[in-house]
Amino acid sequence: MKKITIAIDGFSSCGKSTMAKDLAREIGYIYIDSGAMYRAVTLYSIENGIFKGNEIDTERLQKEIGNIHISFQLNPSTGRPDTYLNGVNVENKIRSMEVSSRVSPIATLGFVREAMVAQQQVMGNSKGIVMDGRDIGTTVFPDAELKIFVTATPEIRAQRRYDELKAKGQEASFDEILENVKQRDYIDQNREVSPLRKADDALLLDNTTMTISQQKEWLQKQFDKTIKG
Repeated sequence: MKKITIAIDGFSSCGKSTMAKDLAREIGYIYIDSGAMYRAVTLYSIENGIFKGNEIDTERLQKEIGNIHISFQLNPSTGRPDTYLNGVNVENKIRSMEVSSRVSPIATLGFVREAMVAQQQVMGNSKGIVMDGRDIGTTVFPDAELKIFVTATPEIRAQRRYDELKAKGQEASFDEILENVKQRDYIDQNREVSPLRKADDALLLDNTTMTISQQKEWLQKQFDKTIKG
C-alpha cells in the first residue's frame, strides 16, 4: 500500500497533537509534533537567557539556532513519541504555561521557522508521516495528499487545556488560559511568516461538539478514502 503524508493544521488547544498521534499509531505511521519543536526552541530560549523579560534577544537566538536540534523518540510506557531537545527529554517541560505563553512570539521569527521547516522536511522525506502544526499543509508539505484543518470555539479549547493541566497536578486559571488561547489565535493568524490559514484543499474539522471516538472515526474515514483514491 502506498504511503502518504498527512498534514493536520489548526488553532491551539484543538487536540491536534492527540488526534495526530492516535491516527499515526492506528495506521502505523510516524508522528511528528511540529508545535513541540517551536515549544522546544522557546524552552531553550527561556533556559539560556535569550528572553530578557518578554523581549527576545533575536540576534543571539539567530546565532544559536543552528545548535538547537530536536528529535522524537517513542516512549514505551505511553506508546507515544516524546520530544528531545539536544538529546534531553523535555516533553513535560515544554507543556508548561510559561512555555505556552511565550511560544507564539518565537514562532513568528522567520529564521526560527526556516530552521524548523528544514528539519521537518528532512523528517518527512520518506512519507508515511502524520505532522500537525500551524503551516504544515501550506508551507511545510504543500503537496501532502491529505490535509485537515481543525477548529473549535476558544472557550472549549481553554477548557480542554485547563483540564489537561489540572490532570497533571499543575496550577491553572481558566481565565488566564482563555486569554492565552485568544492571544495565540490572533498572533498565529496575523504573523508575517506562514500565518495560520486553511489550505484551499484542506478538509475542515470542527470538533467543538465531537467526542474523541467520533473524531477518530472521521479521521480514519478520510484516510481510507485518500488511500483508495
